[in-house]
Amino acid sequence: MISQKIEGNLKKSSWIRAMFEEGEKLRKKYGSKNVFDFSIGNPEIEPPRAVLDKIIEAASDKANGKHRYMSNAGYDYTREKLAGYINSTKGSNLTKSHVVMTCGAAGGLNAILKTILNPGDEVIVFSPYFVEYLFYIDNHGGNPVILPADTSTFQPEPDIVKNYINKKTKAVIINNPNNPTGVIYSEETMQKLAKVLEIKEKEYGNTIFVLSDEPYDRIIYDGAFVPSVFNIFKNSMIVNSFSKSLALPGERIGYVAVNDKIDNSQLLLNGLVFCNRTLGFVNAPAFMQRIVADTLHEAVDIESYREKRNILYNHLVGLGFDCIKPKGAFYLFPKTPMEDDILFCKRAQEYNLLLVPGKGFGCPGHVRLAYCISMETIKNSLPAFEKLAKALR
Repeated sequence: MISQKIEGNLKKSSWIRAMFEEGEKLRKKYGSKNVFDFSIGNPEIEPPRAVLDKIIEAASDKANGKHRYMSNAGYDYTREKLAGYINSTKGSNLTKSHVVMTCGAAGGLNAILKTILNPGDEVIVFSPYFVEYLFYIDNHGGNPVILPADTSTFQPEPDIVKNYINKKTKAVIINNPNNPTGVIYSEETMQKLAKVLEIKEKEYGNTIFVLSDEPYDRIIYDGAFVPSVFNIFKNSMIVNSFSKSLALPGERIGYVAVNDKIDNSQLLLNGLVFCNRTLGFVNAPAFMQRIVADTLHEAVDIESYREKRNILYNHLVGLGFDCIKPKGAFYLFPKTPMEDDILFCKRAQEYNLLLVPGKGFGCPGHVRLAYCISMETIKNSLPAFEKLAKALR
């Protein structure tokens, strides 16, 4: 009935969605307040008030033509504002022509990969990774090359990266801050990686693109910062969305920004615009382009996320879990006290705790907890974690 490839992918598909569906069953059985669902990064908080006000204002605008097609790259007005914002925060020198509005970061990544990949080209992905990356690469004839994690830091290891690069290497995907660990890749690590890529580009005479997926770049804690890839990697692109920074995941609005230092960048941008259209996205949602253009400096309440992180992290560590304290995003990625992380998640379900096994992120022996849920749920879950830890001692 369906293609063998898709049938196979369904069997490998997201553990995140699988756990979310399991949660639906538990909620029907025990009630929502008695189920502690940490499975999906779907922000519980509402968008900032300024964003909601702008939505009301835009919806009340009776001017004609507001919902028609525009350039497949997006409104000039939005792209110009966004280029200025990126320049002020990333130290770049972009114009509107370096920005393409997309249907979320996922739409942006697919447009990039469609544009740059030839069949059989390789894309380096650091474990643990956002699970959909492998499917996106496969969508466009590429082959993912997964680099093992250093679970003591979860930082990429440039000295290991060089052993995986060959003449087929076309891109490296960086997710910073990282989903699922919340780790921020340091500037020192990025600089070392840049030197490795520069050497390998000269060795093979190829361009190796760095694709920086940054939907959590506004959700950072404790004075941390996300290094600008534009200042480190010449052949870099930023993929971002407003799903997390403005709590708008269902609105599917994002962008691709292309480093102005890339040689022949206009050809690359023409390809992105073409693929944005022919992949079926056509253009980013017109309504949301108008909203984000005037709310670029708004952000969700980071303090609420910090408080949730601290409560959950301190509790788990106090129970004996081994976990790196995240500096960004809204996930914890503790090591499981038993080798089989899938079995651990099944044991957790006995206490109505829904966690996602690290195997799904290419890093078994860990689990991901998304703490973008309500504070009430987090606090109510603490006794369940205590019971789970006691049962596994």
